[in-house]
Amino acid sequence: MWRDAIDVADFVRHNHTPYEGDADFLAGPTERTTALWGRVRELLREERARGGVLDVDTATPASVTAFAPGWIDRDLEIVVGLQTDAPLKRAIMPAGGWRVVENALRAHGHEPDERVKEIFTRYRTTHNDAVFDAYTPEIRACRSSGLITGLPDSYGRGRIIGDYRRVALYGIDRLIADKRADQHLLHGRWPTEEVIRDRAETAEQIRALEDLRTMAASYGHDISGPARDAREAVQWLYFGYLGAIKEQDGAAMSIGRLDGFLDIWMRRDLDRGLLTEAGAQELIDDLVIKLRLVRFLRTPEYDQLFSGDPTWVTWTMGGLGTDGRPLVSRTTFRVLRTLYNLGPAPEPNLTVLWSPELPLGFRAYAARVAAETSALQFISDEWLRPRFGDDTAIACCVSPMVTGRQMQFFGARVNLAKALLYAINGGRDEVTGETVLEGFEPITGDVLDAEELAERYDAVLDRLARTYMHALNVIHTMHDRYNYERLEMALHDRDVERTMACGIAGLAVAADSLSAVRHARVEVIRDERGLAVDYRVHGEYPAYGNLDERADSIARDLVSGFMRRLRRLPAYRRARPTQSVLTITSNVVYGRMTGATPDGRPAGVPFSPGANPMNGRDTRGALASALSVAGLPFPDAEDGISLTTTFAPVSLGRVPEERVTHLVGVLDGHVAAGGYHMNVNVLEEATLRDAMEHPEEYPDLTIRVSGYAVHFTRLTREQQLDVLARTFHGSV
Repeated sequence: MWRDAIDVADFVRHNHTPYEGDADFLAGPTERTTALWGRVRELLREERARGGVLDVDTATPASVTAFAPGWIDRDLEIVVGLQTDAPLKRAIMPAGGWRVVENALRAHGHEPDERVKEIFTRYRTTHNDAVFDAYTPEIRACRSSGLITGLPDSYGRGRIIGDYRRVALYGIDRLIADKRADQHLLHGRWPTEEVIRDRAETAEQIRALEDLRTMAASYGHDISGPARDAREAVQWLYFGYLGAIKEQDGAAMSIGRLDGFLDIWMRRDLDRGLLTEAGAQELIDDLVIKLRLVRFLRTPEYDQLFSGDPTWVTWTMGGLGTDGRPLVSRTTFRVLRTLYNLGPAPEPNLTVLWSPELPLGFRAYAARVAAETSALQFISDEWLRPRFGDDTAIACCVSPMVTGRQMQFFGARVNLAKALLYAINGGRDEVTGETVLEGFEPITGDVLDAEELAERYDAVLDRLARTYMHALNVIHTMHDRYNYERLEMALHDRDVERTMACGIAGLAVAADSLSAVRHARVEVIRDERGLAVDYRVHGEYPAYGNLDERADSIARDLVSGFMRRLRRLPAYRRARPTQSVLTITSNVVYGRMTGATPDGRPAGVPFSPGANPMNGRDTRGALASALSVAGLPFPDAEDGISLTTTFAPVSLGRVPEERVTHLVGVLDGHVAAGGYHMNVNVLEEATLRDAMEHPEEYPDLTIRVSGYAVHFTRLTREQQLDVLARTFHGSV
């Protein structure tokens, strides 16, 4: 089918050769790679010395063709192309919002260009301005209070994975011909609002593909036709991704599922004697170097939510084919090898789709890499393959989609713990005292009653779900109008399934609070305003994360209950609502904006990350904690459930071979028990404390936080302390 239609997945199924061996064939870095990476490391050191931003072009609004070609070292580069005309130089993307650009520039010591400012304040409506024009007062209040946080109303929405492989397999001419055929069909349809929008978007997609051809030509490459060898396959594919990041600064510019696809070219070139193993590794090393250079201009507020300057260049690998064959190739190993050839790093966000049925050689190597670098995350292929097929990729942290056939309207998340406090205080904010949700009465008793609280909480969550979906419909309507992802969508099918990717935070706090009210005695403490601002917990209560059904069932009900509410609400472009249990590093921001809670958590204390139990409350070991999280219903959280697990090295074994064996067992068991995701850190707490005091000695110290990896020294002090407060499991 791939010869007659645009269908990369079919191409991979017919040409993929599984590799079931071990890692012995892998090659180290070439001298050229080492020299090139040395130049990049010098730039990275300079970037850190300048406070995290090396340079910004303040006068050129970004686009696929806005910048002249840029180079790290023209004589050394094999894979070419940079976002701007110099490595690590950031671009401005004012179509998303001028105030955002202005604030980000000034925060990093740059003055905005007056000509660009005039264009985007007087003559051009931006996405951000349009969204705030259409917001209601209640949406604004929920956003300001932290009841809803991280909405993509002031940055690119991301969570759209263009099928960049199509550029290499088909070339631009074929892709444009396919889009022109779409145009022909649309021209024959009655001009409803939907058809008119589709015609306009298809025209934009064709222009974007032409721009991509022009950009590639500026680097001396003609991508009109298919790639002819492995080097061109890597380069053509990268040009597709580069075009996307040149004009969009989404919160997650993920790259998709590449290794099996690229391995087909590499295997052919190896068989023909046109490539050596060192040359194949060199191509992957060079591609990864480029992905480690991806940068966007961000505001300080954004950095608080998503700390460490992540870009979520998520690269998905592994899993099984629908025919039962492993989708592991030698190139899958080569991708993991980059963490040794180039050293550990957060980007690309390497994600392994795990199944106990994968070859043991690969499972052992992936476990070894995770234990030695803390730079991998694992997601259950047993959940994804039956629901989405074998061409599923992860966007951002844990969000699955069928490559080129699905896209997401990203929606950040709501604060379940703060919503519980609103149920107690009658819609008033426990920090500011302002009424955020009108029409609710406060609970007046001195001791919380479980049935009364549940009834009030249900009513608040009903309202919150409506306000949340209302905000998302506004955001994505305006994003399509004013900041459309034309190139990313040009690398999709005509008929795309859209999901509305909602999310919840504070699950463990809310579950433990309800458990405390139900199983202990929770006394309310009010201030002079009559607001409940603190709680005294008398007695013990079961906490979520210890395989105790009394608490774990509450967490499950919260996940399913909020998803039921979302499903009842109409979503923009008939998108199908989904839900994640994920916080990124915003668990710290959420905690800061949330008062004391009935579980005994003091005001301002960070939430646990993602679906994790609250720090220190999962007292029965890593396995019990993981199994509690595995019990959360994935069908009601199809956008992903994030679990970050930190093992002290001794907990997995005294020698590396033991750690690999035991970590393989942990991952096999977690997936077999229904677990969806696991970030794996194998770290000594003392190492992190020393890195806080001597960051210059740990520039490459990488940890997993909540769905992504980050250099530990790039986190704020508050976020570093939060990482240290997490449970370091001393036993499985």
